Amino acid sequence: MIITLPDGSQRTYPQGTTAHQIALSISEGLARNVLAAEVNNEVWDAHRPIETDAHVKLLTWNDPAGKSTFWHSSAHLMAEALEALYPGTKFGIGPAIETGFYYDVDFGDREFSSDNFKEIEQKMLELAKRKEVFVRESVSKSDAIAYFQEKGDEYKLDLLEGLEDGQITFYKQGEFTDLCRGPHIPDTSFIKAVKLMNVAGAYWRGDETKKQLTRIYGVTFSKQSELTAYLLMIEEAKKRDHRKLGKELELFAFSEKVGMGLPLWLPKGAALRERLVQFLTKAQAKAGYEQVVTPHIGNKNLYITSGHYEKYGKDAFQPIRTPQEGEEFFLKPMNCPHHCEIYKVKPRSYKDLPLRFAEFGTVYRYEQSGELHGLTRVRGFTQDDAHLFCRPDQVKDEFKKVIDLVLYVFKTLGFEDYIAQISLRDPENKNKYLGSEENWKIAEQAIIEAAEEKGLKTVIELGEAAFYGPKLDFMVRDAIGRKWQLGTIQVDYNLPIRFELEYTGSDNQKHVPVMIHRAPFGSLERFIAVLIEHCAGNFPLWLSPEQFIILPISEKYEEYAKKVSEELNISDIRGLIDGRDEKIGRKIRDAEVKKVPYMLIIGEKEMEEGKVSVRKHGEGDLGTMTVSEFSELMIKEITV
Repeated sequence: MIITLPDGSQRTYPQGTTAHQIALSISEGLARNVLAAEVNNEVWDAHRPIETDAHVKLLTWNDPAGKSTFWHSSAHLMAEALEALYPGTKFGIGPAIETGFYYDVDFGDREFSSDNFKEIEQKMLELAKRKEVFVRESVSKSDAIAYFQEKGDEYKLDLLEGLEDGQITFYKQGEFTDLCRGPHIPDTSFIKAVKLMNVAGAYWRGDETKKQLTRIYGVTFSKQSELTAYLLMIEEAKKRDHRKLGKELELFAFSEKVGMGLPLWLPKGAALRERLVQFLTKAQAKAGYEQVVTPHIGNKNLYITSGHYEKYGKDAFQPIRTPQEGEEFFLKPMNCPHHCEIYKVKPRSYKDLPLRFAEFGTVYRYEQSGELHGLTRVRGFTQDDAHLFCRPDQVKDEFKKVIDLVLYVFKTLGFEDYIAQISLRDPENKNKYLGSEENWKIAEQAIIEAAEEKGLKTVIELGEAAFYGPKLDFMVRDAIGRKWQLGTIQVDYNLPIRFELEYTGSDNQKHVPVMIHRAPFGSLERFIAVLIEHCAGNFPLWLSPEQFIILPISEKYEEYAKKVSEELNISDIRGLIDGRDEKIGRKIRDAEVKKVPYMLIIGEKEMEEGKVSVRKHGEGDLGTMTVSEFSELMIKEITV
């Protein structure tokens, strides 16, 4: 059989060769690190025989699917340890998640808490050292039912109800057998470091009418040093949590009376947000964008035309009642249908294109309450949205210009580590996407070529495209190594057809424009949340809500403090005066907590000499200088 590797090279192997054997034929070092394999876009066990010609990608810890396989296998190892320590335990589901894995467990009448974690971790490591092989076995439904009936595990029997013969596999390692479709790592010895992180309640099948199980979260690594680094990152993440810093820095708040997931921007947060808007508005104006404004609501028919009602109607806020019977309006979940209607207000010529409509448009989506999380997952958020309407021959150049804009935003705000994810259709499920095969191929190729020509480091993800077109998502790593999805660019041949958009071409015939959706921030809420955690609240000076704070040693120097403040305000340098009746040490500590970039300390000597003593946040004393010297220092830093 012929095996095609990711670089396009082909090798011939006997039928029944495994991915592990393929890795061995390349190098022993590679084989030691292979956790699983992608065979014709499906993740398989590394020791599963391959019987036909196939495209094969060998998966290691550095591949998301490899890491997911490692953590899913770790969930099975934890279940084995639980069954050994607590006989009679019943098991729900145990998937890998982005930060490790969990397993939903029924301990019966037995009490369980985080106090039990240590003995479970020790048992898991003991079992891992036995190098237990994960053995895959196809079983009939009747045999599977008989096995779990004898075991008395009603949760596995419930899962079996939706499965048929040919779909059911067991995995066994050591004395533990589980219902699972896999895949798994070759054996347990790969797992060398274990940490159970949390315990919570979880209703079976997410149904509040069913029994609440115990959900145990954990994480594992192949080296103890990796676990140590991960735990340090977790501690640092707690310090950087945007919800904690947002409260301390007085940026935003939430109110149950206003509604869950609907942020309230406080004066300092609103000022920060507005500066981001001004920054991008200025950059967009230079790039030829025109600002538009659309309503917060739209007629139901607008979203039926766009296809959003069919795809996302259940996630939209319910129809808004009006005095007119039969009318249905929705809080807008997207800005793009409104921008299509703006395009249609007058006839367009090929000479008019490209048109670039930009809007900081607030949209509303009904996220489940359990999924809400600070500013990163909300029900009302403002997208830095724009929609470009262009001719087919302009698509690639326009796409490249948008890439330039996104990278300018990232560079200015300190996001230097990113990868561009090219999100394409799921080749096995093309029916869930709108539009013709021809247009999809053209759009996908345009994105691939544009990313290549801009020299982006890319990864292709099948099945991650929007329902109306492929996209380029920017996956950014923050200061402590976490990955976030921020900017996005999408090519769309379908909405212009659905809205009957057209332009008159050079041949005097009517043609349909291509639409590009883009949002460098993604949304202001999510972007600000990520920015807070990336810089730990230490914003770039140009963006900081307060650039300085004046700290008079006593009230005798308040008049001089006001004079200094007024002089700085003339230079558009913003700040405030701490006139509290507190000792100077307390004022300095409070200013440090508030992360104000510069502290200006004023006493008798400073007032007599017409100077200020300057301290920089996180660095300390910079000495004394005149107000004009300090102003020049600030302006230089702001404009860099």
